[in-house]
Amino acid sequence: MKVRAIIGVAALVLAAVLTMGGVTPTPAAEPYVIGGIFSITGPASYLGDPENKTMELLAAEVNAKGGIKGHPVKLVIYDDEGDVTKARLNAEKLIQKDKAVAIIGPSLTHTSMAVLEVTQKAKVPLISCAAGVGITAPAKDRVWTFKTPQTDAMAVNRIYQYLKKAGQTKVAILTVSTGFGVSGKEQLLAQAKQFGIEVVAQEVFGEKDTDMTPQLTKIRGTAAQAVICWGTGPAPALVAKNMKQLGLKLPLVQSHGAASKKFIELAGDAGDGIVMPAGKLVVYKVLPDTDPQKAVCKDYDEKYQAKFKAPASSFGGYAFDAFKMLAVALEKVGADKAKVRGELEKTKNYVGVSGVFNMSPDDHNGLTPEAFVMVKIEKGDFKLLD
Repeated sequence: MKVRAIIGVAALVLAAVLTMGGVTPTPAAEPYVIGGIFSITGPASYLGDPENKTMELLAAEVNAKGGIKGHPVKLVIYDDEGDVTKARLNAEKLIQKDKAVAIIGPSLTHTSMAVLEVTQKAKVPLISCAAGVGITAPAKDRVWTFKTPQTDAMAVNRIYQYLKKAGQTKVAILTVSTGFGVSGKEQLLAQAKQFGIEVVAQEVFGEKDTDMTPQLTKIRGTAAQAVICWGTGPAPALVAKNMKQLGLKLPLVQSHGAASKKFIELAGDAGDGIVMPAGKLVVYKVLPDTDPQKAVCKDYDEKYQAKFKAPASSFGGYAFDAFKMLAVALEKVGADKAKVRGELEKTKNYVGVSGVFNMSPDDHNGLTPEAFVMVKIEKGDFKLLD
């Protein structure tokens, strides 16, 4: 288990200087402890690693400016490795031992569902970085839970809009067996009728599977006009490669779980032509200057690249938005957990990496399907389609 903490370094240095000069320093304000639970290692590390790094980046930035109303930010981050039991234990430790004012994460739907049971009971605000719609819905049952990613329901909405316009109304769905895949499958089936889509095949794969040719062979024998793959990690890229190896020339649509440069790298030339919904970060450079998210995405990407020598990802963007909204709440009301929860629920017109957020007592995500754009992979990069 990995723990990384950032404390108010500037405050400590100042205290040391004053002491050396014979001056008794005024005690620094108590740090605000912000907890994090991410899949830093394991199959979902491509989600958790940028989320962890983003938290470090933002905490350092806040502390360099004197903290939040003089309170340095102390990060306590645990790696759940994508494991439900570890995620739950991490949450208990953050609440009972570390006294976190709020927790950001986990990275995955199934780990988030486990953690929210702990945070709801303890009345500690949780801002999940996972997509499953059930994490925050219904809001009356998720009073202490918020999330920053666009939901799988929104992703399905955009995918079906795209397929209907393309005249591809018969689809095969291939979903991962994790919570992300289960929730995605539910939405794919639930929304099909309203868009005039017929699901002609349903196949499932494991998160760690390395060959999807059996499922794809079954799909080849159906009337499917397109394949929708719903997963995260390396598996969706393997689906793309297996389709190419089989000569299965059906259009492939991926979920937003594949919307990263890492997916393009893993898929190689099998990725060309794949379409998916994505946050605006992956195409911010071609957005009009009038788009309010362009400046936010640019600032985040440039700072992330300067520190970590790699492009920012939409997944790290989930942590970016969570940290920023939490910082605003702490600035307004301090470390009172109930008041922080209330401020998060009042979030209005917050322009983030993942969209423009408008929370309410009935909506603890605050985004609409317009937070997604449809993109296509061409020559190893994302091209904006709409």
